[in-house]
Amino acid sequence: MDNSRAQWGSKLGFILAAAGSAIGLGNIWKFPGRAYEGGGGTFVLIYLCMVIFFGVPLMLTELSMGRASQANVVGCFHKLGHKGWSWVGWVGVLGAFIITCYYSHVGGWVLRYVYSYAVEAPEVYVDPLGYFYATLGLAADETTHFPWVAILFAALFMLCNAVVIIRGVEGGIEKFNKIGMPALFVILVILLVRAVTLSGAEEGLRYMLSFDWSKVSFTTVLSALGQAFYSLSIGMAILITYGSYLPRTENLHKNTVLICTMDTLVAILAGFIIVPAVFATLGADHVGKGGGFAFVSLAGVFEQMPGGRLFGVLFYLLLLFAALTSCISLIESIVAFLTEHFSWKRTATTVGVCTVMFLIGCLYTCSQAAYPLKGFWIDTAGGVSFPAFCDAMEYLTDRLMIPFCALGCCLFAGWVWKPESAIREIEQSGVRFGMKKAYAVIIRYVAPLAIITILGMSIFGGITLS
Repeated sequence: MDNSRAQWGSKLGFILAAAGSAIGLGNIWKFPGRAYEGGGGTFVLIYLCMVIFFGVPLMLTELSMGRASQANVVGCFHKLGHKGWSWVGWVGVLGAFIITCYYSHVGGWVLRYVYSYAVEAPEVYVDPLGYFYATLGLAADETTHFPWVAILFAALFMLCNAVVIIRGVEGGIEKFNKIGMPALFVILVILLVRAVTLSGAEEGLRYMLSFDWSKVSFTTVLSALGQAFYSLSIGMAILITYGSYLPRTENLHKNTVLICTMDTLVAILAGFIIVPAVFATLGADHVGKGGGFAFVSLAGVFEQMPGGRLFGVLFYLLLLFAALTSCISLIESIVAFLTEHFSWKRTATTVGVCTVMFLIGCLYTCSQAAYPLKGFWIDTAGGVSFPAFCDAMEYLTDRLMIPFCALGCCLFAGWVWKPESAIREIEQSGVRFGMKKAYAVIIRYVAPLAIITILGMSIFGGITLS
């Protein structure tokens, strides 16, 4: 144990921070739409199976690697005696860097909408799509301007992250999550009560509790796997970093189950909030997913909902806490690597990387509507394509870097470090790990095959699974 490294101050602090890293925007604005498309309760059941059989073992693997090495995501492979595998850590750090560039700006949009519903909700209701595009620099007459509003709120969002990171693991990340995560669950419960008591919400509730197997296909199962995979922050350099701050007295298996349970609970509760609320106000055909749904379509829900303005503020506060806890964990994994690998000072490193990521993220926001900025992508159907810069960033991380990093961790733990080493680390707390054989099979064979399938469908099938 390296006593000079930061450590979590308490078990609760670690669980809340790790759960916060997993609970992100995808839990709240993507899961409900996927559940609706996948047959309601049918999708929920499939999703639960994916979390149990893939999510828990993969998270447990990354946490055990981090704690065994007591190092950042790149140093982890050095400490475990296999420097040749450090490329996995580099992919994870670079992926986390690129994700933070755009995630911080999306977080800024969320912060903007907290303000919008608190101060000028009627303006949102008049033209939700126009309001959203105006924030991103596209006026109603289709003229463009610099999206200074979105940029300003993104800067404020990034500043909040930087302040938490500068204060360190126990004094910053842990303390913030001890406030942020309970607040997130309180808001979830309030919104759930409001949603299920709306007139007409019964139909949405019945749908979420029903099992329509006619809507299940291979793509549905793969969608549930992808949702579980990305929702739990696997392959993003986060879990190895957070695991490295754990003492060996902690029960890794029990903590992993708790974290996965909290993450899954948020996603399911979000489904039971959004689907019934949309059924009751706009009708079943309007259930959607993603940022467009969250920023545009839900305006009609809040407009028709009694007390909708207040619940709009609460909903975007919910998104804000989810975005902050996830973004903080991404930045921490980057800062931990840079400070340990290059012996840089934490404050200067945090300020520097946050500034660079914010500036790169400005290109992401500008390319949404204001300016025709292009990236590039290798399109297997037609060669090189030039999607919008914002889309290219997401393709690179979601379709390539995250699954490659996760695949590398699986292959390393399954065939190089060996499941026996991970199991020894899991049992360091003195608690016997009763799923040894199943864990070894999943990490060696089942999980790599599942990740390769995700990669193949994402690259060659053009399907976005995150």
